[in-house]
Amino acid sequence: MAPIATAQAATVAELKAQVNTEVVDPFYSPGADSTTDDGYKYADHKPHFPVLSWDPLVEQEVTDRGLSADPEKKALSSAAQKVKHLTPVIGTEIIGIDLRRLTPAQKDELALLVAERGVVFFRDQELNIHEQLELGRYFGPLHKHATTGVPREPGLEEVHVVYNDAVNRPNPAAFAKFDLWHSDVSYEKQPPSTTSLKVITSPEYGGDTLWTSGYALYSSLSPGFQRYLEGLTALHSAVSQADGARARGLPVRREPVENVHPIVRVHPVTGWKSVYVNKGFTRRIIGVPKAESDAILQFLWCQLSENPDFQVRFHWEPNSIAIWDNRVVTHSATFDFWPQTRHALRVTPHGEKPESVADYERRTGKAAKDYQTELWKKQGIEPPQPDTADVKVRGYND
Repeated sequence: MAPIATAQAATVAELKAQVNTEVVDPFYSPGADSTTDDGYKYADHKPHFPVLSWDPLVEQEVTDRGLSADPEKKALSSAAQKVKHLTPVIGTEIIGIDLRRLTPAQKDELALLVAERGVVFFRDQELNIHEQLELGRYFGPLHKHATTGVPREPGLEEVHVVYNDAVNRPNPAAFAKFDLWHSDVSYEKQPPSTTSLKVITSPEYGGDTLWTSGYALYSSLSPGFQRYLEGLTALHSAVSQADGARARGLPVRREPVENVHPIVRVHPVTGWKSVYVNKGFTRRIIGVPKAESDAILQFLWCQLSENPDFQVRFHWEPNSIAIWDNRVVTHSATFDFWPQTRHALRVTPHGEKPESVADYERRTGKAAKDYQTELWKKQGIEPPQPDTADVKVRGYND
C-alpha cells in the first residue's frame, strides 16, 4: 500500500518555504551588509554589496612571472631567515621576509615557488590592502568578483572580502563541508593564478584553511587513468553562486558564465600536470554518460578532500598571508569558530586559459611531466614499479 501523503503536505510546504528563505550556505551565499560596527578597527573593510553592472570579461594576455625566475630562487631564499616546507608535497612557510620590500627578482622567484609548492605562508606582514593589490597586479590583471562583498572603502572593487562574525552562524542543514572545497572562480575563461589572502582579524583558534594538491592527486593515479583523464574536459559554472546571491536579495554585478576546461591542466612554468576539478564549481564531464561523469568526479573530489597526504592545514593569526596557485590547488576553510570574527582580504590575479596536456606539448614542444617523478629524479630515486597481483596488504604501525 502506498503511503498517504496528504497529512504531510503542510509540513512539506513549510520545509520548502524554510529552504527558500534560509539560504545560508557560506560558500554560495555571501552575507548582507553589516550595519553594526561597535568601533571595529577594520569597519571600512567589512563587506559591502554595491548595485553595479559590469560587462562580461574579455580575454587578457598573461605572462607568468615565474617564467623569469631563477630556478634556484637565490634572491628570495637569501633574504629569508628560514624557508620551511610543511609537508612533502604542498605548503611552505617563509620566515623573515617583508612582502612590501620584495624586489622584482624576488617576486618572480616567489611566483615560481608558489607554482611548485602550491601555497606559501607568511606571518607578521604589515602591508596594507593597497600594497597587497600592487603585489597582486605584478602577477597578473586582477579579477573583480561578480557576487561577493567588496570593502566599503571606495575604489577597492578588485578586493574580495571574507567575513564571518556572530551574526552569521553557519547552518549545517544548508551545506556539507565536502561541498566547500573549491578553486576560486574556476568558471572564468581565465581562472586565477597567484592569489593572496591576508587575515586581518582571526579567532585565537579555529578558522583554519586547508589546501590540497592537484599535482599530488594526478601523481597518485594509475598510468591508464591518467591518460584517460588527460583527454577529458569538464564544465565549470558560476550559476549556483549567482543564484545564492540573488536568493539573499544581493546584486549580481556580472551575469554568471560557464566554461569548459581540461580535467588535467599543465602549469605553464613548471610543466607539471595537475587535476583541475573542484566540488564548488565543476558540474559535469563533457562527452561521457552522466553516470560515468558522476562517478569520476565524485572519486576525484573525494581524493582531494579526504586524502591527508595531499593536504596542508594553516592556522591563521592577524597579519598572516597565504599566497597560493589556484591552478594547481583547491582549498576549504573550517567553520568551527562561531561566534568569533574571522575577516580576510583576497586579491586574485587572472591566469592563462587552462591548457591541456596535448595543447601544452603542441605549443611548447616539451613533454608535460608528473611532478612526483620529477622530484624523485632530482633526489636520485628510482620511481616505484607498478604493483603486481601478489601485493600483500599491510596494516598501520602508528
